[in-house]
Amino acid sequence: MTEKKHYYGIDWLRVMACCGIVMMHMMVNNTYQIPPKAWRIFNSFTSFTFLFMTISAFGMCAGYYEKVKQGKIDWANFYKKRYVKVLPFFAVMVLIDSLYNHDMQSLIEAVPNLTLTMGFFPNEICQIGVAWFLGLIFVFYAIFPLFCTLIYSKKSAWIFLGISLILNYVVRNFFEIGKSNITYSLPFFVVGGLVYLYREKIEKVKWYIMLPVTICSIAVFYLVGGNI
Repeated sequence: MTEKKHYYGIDWLRVMACCGIVMMHMMVNNTYQIPPKAWRIFNSFTSFTFLFMTISAFGMCAGYYEKVKQGKIDWANFYKKRYVKVLPFFAVMVLIDSLYNHDMQSLIEAVPNLTLTMGFFPNEICQIGVAWFLGLIFVFYAIFPLFCTLIYSKKSAWIFLGISLILNYVVRNFFEIGKSNITYSLPFFVVGGLVYLYREKIEKVKWYIMLPVTICSIAVFYLVGGNI
């Protein structure tokens, strides 16, 4: 296997998404006097969580997609790395919350949190605010072998994207399921896989072509509204 390539642009996307999400939480949890139009923009930064989903899928594909296709991956080591990377710090947060609240609900919710299985629960786990995203990501890790199979080729990846969009529409409109559920958020992960498959072609696109496309996309997002 050749040395892994580092995509520095992804680092900037992470920084942008982190700053946007922090700003959104600052606006929501404080009493700033902000004009309505500016409030709408700041509040929309919550959608950067979807960007993180796409980045996560792209990063996972960059690290493991070829290994999965070639059958050269140790799945026990794969999942061990996922837990070791996230669980220690998150477990400290769960422990602090349990000690602070010291009630039965905190102790019960600590079980799915400490096992990082909260994404498999039908009800929202409220103990830690960011837990829903970690739970969603770990569901994605769990289905990653199937995910790689469904994007085995560019054609199958586009078909998978179409199916995921239909699933998103169904659960959003008929089952009242939100972004913390993998079925709702699946299209954003699939997009990350598609970007990986087309990464070489995307790298060749000139900035003066991509910039106006990006600006127009942002304008459409705010003009249409309501549907990420």
